Amino acid sequence: MGSLSLQQKYARLATDDAPGQEIRQGTGSILPLLRGDRLAGTPVDFSHGDVDAFTPTPGAFEAFSQAVEIGGRRAYTEYRGDQELRAMVAQRLAGFTGAAVCGEHGLIITPGTQGALFLAVAATVKAGDKVAIVQPDYFANRKIVQFLEGEIAPVRLHYLDHEERAGIDLGQLEDAFKAGARVFLFSNPNNPAGVIYEPAEIQAIAKLATQYGVTVIADQLYCRLLYDGHTYTHLCAMDMDPERLVTVIGPSKTESLSGYRLGVAFGSRLVIDRMEKLQAIVSLRAAGYNQSVLQTWFAEPDGWMRERIAAHQSIRDDLLRRLRTVDGLRARTPQAGSYLFPQLPPLAVGTGEFVRILRHHADVVVTPGSEFGPHVTDSVRLNFSQDHAAAVQAIERVIDLIRRYRA
Repeated sequence: MGSLSLQQKYARLATDDAPGQEIRQGTGSILPLLRGDRLAGTPVDFSHGDVDAFTPTPGAFEAFSQAVEIGGRRAYTEYRGDQELRAMVAQRLAGFTGAAVCGEHGLIITPGTQGALFLAVAATVKAGDKVAIVQPDYFANRKIVQFLEGEIAPVRLHYLDHEERAGIDLGQLEDAFKAGARVFLFSNPNNPAGVIYEPAEIQAIAKLATQYGVTVIADQLYCRLLYDGHTYTHLCAMDMDPERLVTVIGPSKTESLSGYRLGVAFGSRLVIDRMEKLQAIVSLRAAGYNQSVLQTWFAEPDGWMRERIAAHQSIRDDLLRRLRTVDGLRARTPQAGSYLFPQLPPLAVGTGEFVRILRHHADVVVTPGSEFGPHVTDSVRLNFSQDHAAAVQAIERVIDLIRRYRA
């Protein structure tokens, strides 16, 4: 594969439909498509969670403030993060995952899990490398690989066809490994579908990665926000070479700490070392004062996580009940995370156009499914971590417009 020009590389990083970017879109192209009156209501941005509706964990700001008072010792940490904080986080993650975590050599604190994801992929992928990527999955995965000029080997997730498992096509995954993919990148729970990989699926991934010598990057950002008594299987607790695995996790979503931009990656010492070298020239470190907020992670007050999960599940269920009144709409119940990923019925406009119509005509922002896989042209993602009443009202407006624009 020939090297891409800078123009080509950046053209592939289209951001118009990425979460949070919708405000930059124009509306002129959809004006002739508008039908009926505008729907009034409280604006709701389903492209990301609302940290006013779900506030950060108690003590987060106090930890940040104390770090500011400490000053330089907190401001200028090692590039991979403050040593004491890494040791604390490693101990807590070991207890959470059931796997050994080395804070000294096998863990890095990054500017958000997005930062960890980019560093991990850049530390394992070079131009021309084949990378197996689940589709649909987190929107940045394929964009990072494309930017690094890697070659994507898609692996389908048949999330709508199963209720008892995530639905990864293990045959396609093995075919990708046989064809030369040496890195596998996936999120669990899946973003956007909210499905959890069952133990048998995780065991199969570990077995195949070991058999073919593949390095796995597992994004586990939502693995604490589990519903209906579902359990979670950590890949790092499976029988596979720890030097072939990097786990990405952070306290941003479930804990509403997104504004502090904190992420953690742990696993392969070689990959973590490479990530630190790259971080040293990209951002130097995760913001020093912000790192101290990690003291509150996995140390929330008794009952706090249980209440947060229950509140999210209540919103999830209310939105699903309403969406399922629409003929032809399909929506699997998310087992974890804060996303709904409904498949829309046939519409008289394209999904991209419908997304813009929703924003213009109903003050509702959603993310088109094509961000999560090029074949997903009939779905939208909604982050339901919102004010409950406002989210329900917004879904009613979405339903109104779906019915208004049916093919």
